[in-house]
Amino acid sequence: MTHFWSIIAIVLTVVFSGGARAGELPQPLGDDDFIATDAKQAALGRLLFYDKILSGNRNISCGTCHHHRFGGSDGLSLGIGEGGEGVGPERHAGTGDNRIRKRVPRNALALWNLGAKEMRVLFHDGRLSRSDLYENGFNSPAEEWLPKGLPNLLSAQAILPLTAQFEMAGNPKENEVAGAAHDRIDKVWPILAKRVRGIPAYGESFVKIFDHVEKPEQVTIVEIAQVLAAFMASEWRNHDSPFDAFLAGDQSALSAAQKRGLDLFYGKANCDSCHSGPLLTDQKFHALALPPFGPGRTRQFDPAARDVGRMGESDRLEDAYRFRTPPLRNVTLTAPYGHNGAFADLRGIVLHHLSPLASFDAWKPEQAKLPKAGWISQVDFLVRSDRREMARVRSRVDIKPISLEAAEVDDLIAFLGALEGVTAKDRPLGRPKEVPSGLPVD
Repeated sequence: MTHFWSIIAIVLTVVFSGGARAGELPQPLGDDDFIATDAKQAALGRLLFYDKILSGNRNISCGTCHHHRFGGSDGLSLGIGEGGEGVGPERHAGTGDNRIRKRVPRNALALWNLGAKEMRVLFHDGRLSRSDLYENGFNSPAEEWLPKGLPNLLSAQAILPLTAQFEMAGNPKENEVAGAAHDRIDKVWPILAKRVRGIPAYGESFVKIFDHVEKPEQVTIVEIAQVLAAFMASEWRNHDSPFDAFLAGDQSALSAAQKRGLDLFYGKANCDSCHSGPLLTDQKFHALALPPFGPGRTRQFDPAARDVGRMGESDRLEDAYRFRTPPLRNVTLTAPYGHNGAFADLRGIVLHHLSPLASFDAWKPEQAKLPKAGWISQVDFLVRSDRREMARVRSRVDIKPISLEAAEVDDLIAFLGALEGVTAKDRPLGRPKEVPSGLPVD
């Protein structure tokens, strides 16, 4: 009988909306779907998130590339990390000896709803996941050197960019953090923890917030990771979109075009085959033949600039050029799109999904949003002159072409707009005007 009524419910849902919907709609998100966060920890994490004290050269913060003004991202195809100046699309590659030496190889990770309990893998290649492999709760680039005691996936994610040369650590010989990272990844975190706890406002706050911390000297990277995660989990938690209202039973929450787009998303367009569940991601990896460019996330033995995606983490040939399915909530706020930001707007990435190879062949370098940096520009599109590598990327496509009319594409984009939260641009805490280190806030 239970199975019978489940079928009836699905049929009624399709009939009620008037569409030919094949996929099943997800359940609405609620409080129990997210990790619990402490408000005081989140408030402290907010300051550290925007404090450049966590970077090797004290010139970049987490918030630089995950800024409130740009929906928790940076508005660029590939980020301008350590050494750059400014924020968002206006950020440039720096000047003089401090200018960047390499672009960040991938598009800045969107932060929306990463505190969901269901979230089990992070980064475009999934190099961070829950696991007991190293007896610290996670499989990460730090392997057995990741500190024990990190409470959740997001806290583990928070401390990895601090060790990355072109993101926040800086170049070897520039500072002690970069030198430590060049030696062994776990040697970075004690240096940064000492910096933070040495600032009275920070040290005293940790003592007040954590019962097990009796004096500032006891603050470690674990406590820092915990407050950063508390901030990100609460600040970018958002599920009050028209789509959420529709899931909760308000049939008037979506416009006619958005309802048609919903039926396409869960039907003819087959979007939900990958963008499934309440987070609108299957958290798996798929090859889409996205046009390659940039320095790539090369492995030690890669002969030239390229990015093999999931294979770089798994070492399995079948994972070549596959990347993690991104969640889609508030997708309207996180352009450009793709693991390398190849498409500047939603229409571009939607059309690519509908006809990957035609889009691959038609793509032009001008479509990438890359701040000019003449001294590294020869690398930006070097991979596109590698005939064999381009053929390899083009040969790997996990999705089948789908034919949609122009009006249907418009409807599908309208539905994606219905995934933007009503309060998405009005975050609980927002960007601080100043931070305890006294360093400038981007």
